[in-house]
Amino acid sequence: MATAGHIGDADAARSGLDADDPVTRSLSLGALARCGSLRVDDLATAAADADPSVRRRAAEEAGRLRGADPRPVAAGLLVDPDDTVVEMAAWALGEHPPRPEDVDTLSAVATGHEESLCREAAVAALGALGHRRGLAAILAGTEDRVTVRRRAVPALAPFDGPDVERALLAALDDRDWQVRQAAEDLVRPAPREGG
Repeated sequence: MATAGHIGDADAARSGLDADDPVTRSLSLGALARCGSLRVDDLATAAADADPSVRRRAAEEAGRLRGADPRPVAAGLLVDPDDTVVEMAAWALGEHPPRPEDVDTLSAVATGHEESLCREAAVAALGALGHRRGLAAILAGTEDRVTVRRRAVPALAPFDGPDVERALLAALDDRDWQVRQAAEDLVRPAPREGG
């Protein structure tokens, strides 16, 4: 199936979407993407697949798809029962221009998901989107467990204001060196060349 994508055989790639084997269904999505023949309805079908690996691949391809709007598919996967699917769906939404409703859903994941992996991914996506509606969730992430803080501090880069400054100053004293380094990179930008 993977070969179909490399040789541009969209028909062969599409035939694998109905295979019994989830690996083949997943590979078919990638092959269709390589052919430039992946459609949003293919992603929507895969997002409802019984196998989480297929749903995860649907989220991954939603992040890469251009020329169509896969954001509703990715947003729907933010409530998937599999944490790795949620993680990938958050990344996918961070790869497209923000819709307010997606920022709100990502914010809910960032502040309320029980799995820190999902909170990390949502915080990173909110930073990538840079939409002010997501700032409160990113700020909350700066006080979460260390893995989330490591993603939340760099996610503050597109923002400014007193709350952001306070969070960055607090992060400079974080017990984790990676959090401190990220804060330092934002508070003390690298010197300009020739200066």
